[in-house]
Amino acid sequence: EAAFAHIPGWRVVFPSCAEDAKGLIKTAARSQDPVIFLEHKGLYRRIHAKTPEPDSEYLVPFGKGRVRRPGKDVTVVTWGSTVYLALEAARRLEAKGADVEVIDLRSIVPLDGEMIFESLRKTSRIIVAHEDTLTMGFGAEVAARVAEKFFEYLDAPVVRVAAKDSFVPSAPNLELAVLPSVEQLEAAVDRVMAY
Repeated sequence: EAAFAHIPGWRVVFPSCAEDAKGLIKTAARSQDPVIFLEHKGLYRRIHAKTPEPDSEYLVPFGKGRVRRPGKDVTVVTWGSTVYLALEAARRLEAKGADVEVIDLRSIVPLDGEMIFESLRKTSRIIVAHEDTLTMGFGAEVAARVAEKFFEYLDAPVVRVAAKDSFVPSAPNLELAVLPSVEQLEAAVDRVMAY
C-alpha cells in the first residue's frame, strides 16, 4: 500500500470486512479520482470478515476510519487483516487490565488524522500495526505524523508492529514467521503501558 500512497491524486483504501468493502467500492465508483482498492486475500476465507450486507446505498467516505473497539489506555491504529490481530490482542489484554482502542483506518489516502488525534488525546499511547514491512511501510508515515503533530500528547514512544523486512514466503509456517502476530501486538501494548 505504501507504493500506491506515494502517487498524488490517488485514493487508496484497504477494508477489513465485507461491509466496508461494499461501502468503499460504491464510494470509489462515484469518485472522480483514481482509486486503488486493496483486498487481503486471507480475509476471503475468514468468518470474522463476513458481515451482514448493508443496504444498497451504504457508502464509506474516504478518509473516515472506524473505531472497532473503544478503549482508554492504548490506541492501536491498523487496517486490512491486521485489524483482527489487534482485536484479538485487545481481547487477551483486557484480562490483564489493559483497555485497548482499535482504530480501523479503512482508507490509507486520505488518512483520518482527526480520528487518530481524538483517540490519542484519550489514551496518550499509540501503536501502529500493519502487514507491510516495518521499513518504509505505510505505518512509518502514520508514526511520523503522530510524532510530528501530536508529540506533546504522547506518554510513550510511538511503536510499530509490522512484518519483517522480507518477502512473505508461500509456505504457511514460514509466512507466520514473517508476518506480525497477536503476541507481538500484546508485547507492544505491554511495552507502551510500562513506559
